[in-house]
Amino acid sequence: MACNLATVANGEIISADSRQVYKYMDIGTGKDLEEYTLNGEEVPYHLIDIKEPGYKYNIAEFQNDFITAFNDITSRNKLPILCGGSGLYIETALRGNSFLGIPSNEELWGQLKAVTDKELDAEYANIDTEIQAKLNALTRPRKIRAIEIAQFLKANSGWQPMQLPQLKPLIIGVNIERDLRRDKITRRLSERMNNGLIEEVETLIKNGLSHADLEYYGLEYKWIGKYLKGEISKRILFESLNTAIHQFAKRQMTWFRRMEKNEYHIEWVDALLPTNEKLAHIQTLLKQ
Repeated sequence: MACNLATVANGEIISADSRQVYKYMDIGTGKDLEEYTLNGEEVPYHLIDIKEPGYKYNIAEFQNDFITAFNDITSRNKLPILCGGSGLYIETALRGNSFLGIPSNEELWGQLKAVTDKELDAEYANIDTEIQAKLNALTRPRKIRAIEIAQFLKANSGWQPMQLPQLKPLIIGVNIERDLRRDKITRRLSERMNNGLIEEVETLIKNGLSHADLEYYGLEYKWIGKYLKGEISKRILFESLNTAIHQFAKRQMTWFRRMEKNEYHIEWVDALLPTNEKLAHIQTLLKQ
């Protein structure tokens, strides 16, 4: 849908997928790069194939890379189309987080992990209320991060946050009935398993990617790693991976519903509509 929109709206794609940044991880991350060629023309894309396998890409890097891609695209009077992927990446692109560039203090983390909840709450209550307002510190790690940020800013008064672009986003969601979504996921997994997914992971291992790395990249890579180590059968691999992807899709929808409950309006487009009707509807929304 994003690629079709790019061709009619003078746009370029920015991937919001946390794993498509890695080279050679194509089938498992669902890059579907053939879809970026429409009517013989290449649709430009960003933040795909920018890191080597084994690298640990993070949300701070994504925000920086997103801003760079966004500014590049708009400087050429093109329409940036964020597509994917990870709900956290999408929301970070939309609202930004000016604290992402602040480094972690491992010594402080070690100290605060050892204190009681009551002591941590007392420490958190003493930090700047402006920082508290900007951070959703509902868990111990988030409270520790908030304290870490407050201490860093106190010690580095000249620090300047990353400049975030001013966005006026139109957010489009493709609405698909649950049973149809489940059927599409299962059929797609079967197709990928039969068209090189296992071989892709074997090649990554041969080229130096460890099984610990496979665990880190999750889903397809985690479960196929177990299969290649002989821990599970091919039948168990398919059944377990299929279930895991269904659960992931459900969590994605939960994330988007939570976004709606907060501050974001999502225009849901019926997945069963013909592509030209989807495009016509989205183009109408872009003109409003």
